[in-house]
Amino acid sequence: MRIVSGRVQSGRVQSGRVASRLEVREISPEPRLSQVAVVESVDEKRGWWNTVEVAEEEYEEKNEGADGARQDKIYHVFSHRRRKFIVVLVSVVGIFPALSPNIYLPALDKVAQGLGVTSEMVSLSITSYLVMQGIASLVWAPLSDAYGRRPIYIYSLVIFMTANIVLCFSPNFWLLLVFRGIQAAGVASTVSMGAAVIQDLFPASERNNCYGMYQSIRNLTVVAAPIIGGTFSQFLDFRSIFVFLLGLSIAVLILVVLFFPETRRSIAGNGNVGVSGIHRPLLFAHNTFKGPQCPEQECGLEPGAEFTARTLIEPLSYLREKEVIFGLIFGSTLFAVWSMVTVSTVVMFKSAFKLNEFLLGFAFIPSGVGAIAGSTVIGNLLNRDYLAAASRYKASHALPPSATLSRNSLPSDFPLEHTRLARLPLVTTLLVIALCLYGFTCDIPSLYRMTGWITVPLLLQFTIAATANAAFAIHQTLIADLFPHNGTQTAAVCQLVRCLVSALGVGIIQMMISDVDMGPTFVALGLIVMVLVPLPVVQWFWGSKWRAQRLGPDRERDIHWNEYIDTRTA
Repeated sequence: MRIVSGRVQSGRVQSGRVASRLEVREISPEPRLSQVAVVESVDEKRGWWNTVEVAEEEYEEKNEGADGARQDKIYHVFSHRRRKFIVVLVSVVGIFPALSPNIYLPALDKVAQGLGVTSEMVSLSITSYLVMQGIASLVWAPLSDAYGRRPIYIYSLVIFMTANIVLCFSPNFWLLLVFRGIQAAGVASTVSMGAAVIQDLFPASERNNCYGMYQSIRNLTVVAAPIIGGTFSQFLDFRSIFVFLLGLSIAVLILVVLFFPETRRSIAGNGNVGVSGIHRPLLFAHNTFKGPQCPEQECGLEPGAEFTARTLIEPLSYLREKEVIFGLIFGSTLFAVWSMVTVSTVVMFKSAFKLNEFLLGFAFIPSGVGAIAGSTVIGNLLNRDYLAAASRYKASHALPPSATLSRNSLPSDFPLEHTRLARLPLVTTLLVIALCLYGFTCDIPSLYRMTGWITVPLLLQFTIAATANAAFAIHQTLIADLFPHNGTQTAAVCQLVRCLVSALGVGIIQMMISDVDMGPTFVALGLIVMVLVPLPVVQWFWGSKWRAQRLGPDRERDIHWNEYIDTRTA
């Protein structure tokens, strides 16, 4: 084995040395990832490698056995069945961010009557929930990185339980307003931490199935929560909703305390590191953390993270980037419009169709299904668009079809903005049309008194939910691609801005309907979306230039590698 030097430029390797086969490996800034380029078919006259295969794969350290054979290190010592159980457990914990706001929606009118306030004031309880959820998401993720997953799960569930205890007896609106915010702060951690636990337990090649199961349970909750809330508020008092959440959170907390182990790899490594105290589950601790102590390199221990003021503020620095702020303003506004449609459902459907709370719970189903469908479909389309763009890029740069462009280090001339934003015009057009029609379907008596007319606003709700969630997913995916090594921080910023903009919209929607009526209100929302359309247009034309400027001249066209390893065999 010998080391030579050179670089990969536009998929070709230029080097002063000639070998029959060359393997290039560079450990990337993200842990456990590497980029590998295998180069063959040397053109000795030109001194260029003509055939390049580039692939991104998980990096697992190798060690030499007694017989000289190379063996893969175990990513995690837990059995596959045990790790699947942990994923199911964190998926159950992860239902609360979807359950808590949606179960409350059918009861909004009952809350107003029970506490003697207006519908506009009750909407503020949703505003406080969204504001605290967005802010708390910036805090919990760095806390879990610094102190571990298990203690943060326990603390957040205790906060959620405490808030529910107070809400069960809330005698006035202001107490409800405050503790709805505390309730949101308690469960804001569970979304991001669930994905982090999956990354702790499974290598990259096995994570997709786990993410699918994790998201499926959350999606089911989005649809089921309003039905549960409508049933409770119809046949019991609205406070029974909080009694249900309290009982469920107690049961989940018991499961976490008994069975959930610490998975943070800087604390527990690959499961072979002994831990104690709050990091140790009460049950199964004897066969989970009493394995032999081992050196750091054999236990999968990773560098720890510190929790400082900078870790809280650092994600906000991305708001200085033009690509981020343009995308978030547009995507978050569309998401807020969907939230406004959802919250106003109670007032509009009660007025037009005289639905009670039980039936109102079922009226939220199209919106929930639309949100799931929009996110799922656009995700598949974005993957297809990326693969097609990568194929065209490889063909235009004389790369073989087997080459793989790593999303972690795309060259600046790759048409990333065009690839991600290509579906946005159709999505936005459908959303604006649905918004402009939606308000009038519940505002004109000659229409909503027709038999079966309720299906029309429900179908429009489905369309609004699907397109709004698809638009936000497009921008969130683009931001993640622009900053591939800072996924946690960019996700936290997206969550913060989305929640704050939605909180503002939810807080004013009832006042808009009261002042200008239903039809003009949603036409106005459609016009607001149209006014913001120039933002993604600017991204389309100038986004690639901004990206090239940020990456600097060294990344304009070249992908630099640290070392080339000649693996020629006899």
